[in-house]
Amino acid sequence: MSDHDFLPDRPGVLPIQRLRLAAAHGAIHDPDGGGVPDASFQPASVDLRLGRVAHRLRCSFLPGDEPVEAKLQEYSLGEISLGGRGAVLEIDRPYLIPLVEELRLPPGVRARANPKSSTGRLDIFTRVISDRSHRFDEVADGYSGKLYLEVFSRSFTVRVKAGLTLNQIRLAAGGTALEPDLARRTHEGAPLLYRDGAAVSGAELDRDGGVFLSVDLEATTAGEDDESDPATVVGYKARRESGLLDLSHFENNPDEFWEPIWRERGRLVLGREQFYLLRSKERVRIPSDLAAEMVAYDPTSGELRTHYAGFFDPGFGQFEHEGPPGAAAVLEVRAHDVPFMIEDGQKVSKFSFEPMAEPPEVLYGAQVGSHYHGQPRMLSKYFRPFRGRQMPFLFG
Repeated sequence: MSDHDFLPDRPGVLPIQRLRLAAAHGAIHDPDGGGVPDASFQPASVDLRLGRVAHRLRCSFLPGDEPVEAKLQEYSLGEISLGGRGAVLEIDRPYLIPLVEELRLPPGVRARANPKSSTGRLDIFTRVISDRSHRFDEVADGYSGKLYLEVFSRSFTVRVKAGLTLNQIRLAAGGTALEPDLARRTHEGAPLLYRDGAAVSGAELDRDGGVFLSVDLEATTAGEDDESDPATVVGYKARRESGLLDLSHFENNPDEFWEPIWRERGRLVLGREQFYLLRSKERVRIPSDLAAEMVAYDPTSGELRTHYAGFFDPGFGQFEHEGPPGAAAVLEVRAHDVPFMIEDGQKVSKFSFEPMAEPPEVLYGAQVGSHYHGQPRMLSKYFRPFRGRQMPFLFG
């Protein structure tokens, strides 16, 4: 077999079956020979594992025309081991961690990285760096070499250890830009976005084929069977002073790290440089032949950042049981320079789409252990239920 046998017949994002073939042919590999764990494969992405050490950095950087290791000699303040129980990463300190997986991409294949949903919901900012690169999270066509993860925790002091997965990577072959007409045709035949139980008008799709999401401050996307009275809770705000958050455990006490936000007149003042978890008023449905990404919010519409983790896999929002179509999305929101008022229904985020090279053999959901598929959770998987009650019901 050729090392390029994993390539699809048409351009697009590689699905899980092609990603497994890519790993088998060494395009994604563990240089120590351990292989890529099966649990790392998602419908349209691969989770990447933290390596054994982390570098404390005096500042973030891009390598430009040099290898990352050359830049580390200048910017590293020393190594810390992530072996054993791991190490503590301090708030507002950048770290650079070599990842276990390396790439050996053939010509015509490139990669793009993004934080995992569970990472973004912790206000942990991560970016992948590759050798001789001028951009974060973008890995050049035909790249061969190591990958490094910059980790910057904004709200919590966290403990991490080797082998944990904080980010993920997609491989794409050929041109994958989705023309607006295809997005509109897809939406007309199988709606991508719902509001109040009905498909939104195709006129709401942006000219470049994206769709906008608005914030839900009235709990209109809450589920009917949630016993915690979700009609009063619209989100959560990270506590400024908290304990150590251990990412080796899924039973951290949410009361130590979060405070609920109660519904109040359909509006919310975002505190300067404070982090919030909110949810979309719309419900999203990603068909099997498309991959989606939440893209940067237009800064001319307000001084806030509205996402950290952006990949949405094929199958998101598709359920076998009856209920409202689609799934609400969690919005990771931070106001920057000034306090900022947002109101119920205000557009705060945007999805863009790109075609899959072929539909994945398994979709987002229980088959691949998706933590937020059909679960009443807004907080990250690392926390037990808030104060012993159910979370506001949301499928995202």
